[in-house]
Amino acid sequence: MASDIENILDAEAFTFSHKGKGVEFQSANDAFTLRAHGRIQFRYSNPGAGQPTELADFSKNAGNLFGVRRARVKLDGHIGARWIKYGVEYDAVNQRTLTAALTLEKYKAFRFKLGQWKVEYSRERSVSSGGQQLLDRSIINRIFTLDRQMGASIYGNIDNGGAANINYWVGVFNGSGRGDYSNHDGEAMYTSRLQWNFLGEKVGFDNSDIQRSLTPKASIAIAAAKFKSQFTRFSSSGAGNLTNFDEGEVEGQYDIQQFVIDGAYFYKGFNAQAEYHEKEIVNTRVENTETTLRGYYAQAGYFLSESISWWPEPLEVAVRYATYYPNTSEKDDNFYEKTLAFNYFFNGHDNKITAEISKVHLEQFGIEVADSIIYSLQWDVSF
Repeated sequence: MASDIENILDAEAFTFSHKGKGVEFQSANDAFTLRAHGRIQFRYSNPGAGQPTELADFSKNAGNLFGVRRARVKLDGHIGARWIKYGVEYDAVNQRTLTAALTLEKYKAFRFKLGQWKVEYSRERSVSSGGQQLLDRSIINRIFTLDRQMGASIYGNIDNGGAANINYWVGVFNGSGRGDYSNHDGEAMYTSRLQWNFLGEKVGFDNSDIQRSLTPKASIAIAAAKFKSQFTRFSSSGAGNLTNFDEGEVEGQYDIQQFVIDGAYFYKGFNAQAEYHEKEIVNTRVENTETTLRGYYAQAGYFLSESISWWPEPLEVAVRYATYYPNTSEKDDNFYEKTLAFNYFFNGHDNKITAEISKVHLEQFGIEVADSIIYSLQWDVSF
């Protein structure tokens, strides 16, 4: 036993290095690597109550928010072979494991993932919080996201040249949200996403054209999900329920089907993306009552230095418009978001400062009945 420990600690058997973010631990034969890195966000917001998503939220006054918004610790690497990869992400602020997944990526066109992670469903949610163009995701994210789930997925990129460039994901999950090992009702969550990179270059889940793409790249995608659950929404906190949907009296009370169509475009410092969502919820315990929720957003960012000589090269301006219709009451509610932000990139998304002003308001029968204006400043750094 002592000799085994000595071999593990042998300085010649393992090496430490610093490559970009984090510290990497690697075996001499490259059969095993472990990279440890982290990210932290400092934010000031006034008010600090967050985005309102129901009428009661507009009357909340949480005062100013100032502190650590996010603090993440990440471990990743490979084991046995470079194509057998693993990743773990821990939320140090809320003390919970966000991601724990094993991936097999030997073939570009056919790959496999097992564990817990953010389901590749909508583009907006798939973009890391550290790579976002605005401080928070749009107001429709809470309504439609599948967020983190436990399950398995096959995925890949098929590139036959030119417009024949496609990404796909097909998954089966518990459908009970982060940290839940059971699907309770025996009904799985089935998901799929098909993305066409029609200009010939793969489009990843990122925001801002920091690299100033010399040739345009674009994608259009459609994704869908079907599941039964006692829950109607998901977040990093786990499963929960939307306004006017109580936790199901029985497991599998809500029969849910939803889809999203999204697109993205990058070229010479400009990028844009948009999504349209629909979600149908059938309450099987209340005369099969059916509710349909709809929403969309459009977002764009541009480095004005590409057109204006005196504009600072690392400074990006970004805007977003979003709206959703909850269709859960007789008040004909419509929520709207308008956001303007400025990003200053010291080192891409790894070190940036964002200043933002966002207005969210609620209309009933076309008349504004409540609004909230939020001013925010954030420093996001990965290391």
